Amino acid sequence: MPRFYFDHNATTPVCPEALTAFNTASAEVYGNASSVHRDGQRARQVLEESRAKICALLHCQPKELVFTSGGTESDNLAILGAVRADSRSRKHVVTSAIEHPAVLNACAQLEREGVEVSYVMPDRRGLIDPGAISRLLGPNTILVSVMHANNETGVIQPIAEIGRIAREAGALFHSDGVQAAGRVPVSMPELNADLYSLSAHKFYAPKGTGALFVRTGVELLPLQFGGRHERNRRAGTENVPGAAAMAAAASLSESMSGSDQTASLRDRFEQAVLDRVPSVAINGAGAPRVPNTSSLCFDGIDGEAMVIALDLKGFAVSTGSACSSGAVEPSHVLTAMGLTPERAKASIRFSFGRANTQEQVDALIDGVVAAAAHLRRLSPTYAGV
Repeated sequence: MPRFYFDHNATTPVCPEALTAFNTASAEVYGNASSVHRDGQRARQVLEESRAKICALLHCQPKELVFTSGGTESDNLAILGAVRADSRSRKHVVTSAIEHPAVLNACAQLEREGVEVSYVMPDRRGLIDPGAISRLLGPNTILVSVMHANNETGVIQPIAEIGRIAREAGALFHSDGVQAAGRVPVSMPELNADLYSLSAHKFYAPKGTGALFVRTGVELLPLQFGGRHERNRRAGTENVPGAAAMAAAASLSESMSGSDQTASLRDRFEQAVLDRVPSVAINGAGAPRVPNTSSLCFDGIDGEAMVIALDLKGFAVSTGSACSSGAVEPSHVLTAMGLTPERAKASIRFSFGRANTQEQVDALIDGVVAAAAHLRRLSPTYAGV
């Protein structure tokens, strides 16, 4: 039975260009980038060339990019590092209730350290109101953190406006851009970002590498201690193969994002499911979304049961964030948007990628129609036809 992958928000396949860059660097550029001999300097050259390629896409300077192990470390370094670096005795942070766990749990740690954290709720479309952010800002607000695109619904937040509001109030602005980079244009000056998180495996590079944009002049306290790597911001021997692969994938994402194709496939899928399956709603409908993401609520169906049913038919999908897979609680994103716990648990995320075809999407549509009908026949809570 063929298998088709529709879970690109969890992770993406490694593209050939990134794999080649990773393998070449692993086999041929094995020196330590901090060593002064020729092998070390060759590794340093590859590392800095990779940094420059990524910065060219972000429209920032190479000295402003810190390589990390992924999005979670980038979020933690941005939030904990920036707030801890501030010398004020009273500290305040503003974030949203629909952030990735990497942001929410970092903020929870700050609360344990005595920092006040305010959480802004989204509207029913999943959008954060910049005005709600503005009303919370005060003289002790150090940081505002609002994600660029939501990992479950794909909803794009008005972060350029939020960043402007934060800057005018004298606060730093961080955005988790893990689900946006490679799918929508990302320019640091246009987004008014002081800190911006990236993860390579979300745009066709291997897992284990990420980056954090740190605007010139922003102070961070490191999370780990050792050598003077990454301009004293992140100790540890640099992952040169990972950086090379991330740069190769980032360059390809800029020129071959496939956003028009994935948007067309996503829209085709949603319209067909809405036409053929009763009692289905799009989570985030009416809000701008990244082109590859569809979150659908199937009334009367357990989401995990739907994921398993589609997996048995050869389709990889998810109920939401891979970081929360197996959680008993309903999605904090969807309940914050106003869905009941039951409807949140009845929601499925389909995320499309470059390799998906119209034929695969048509097969997925048929699979969803059949699985929904079967599960609803078994459901004690679904009263529809």
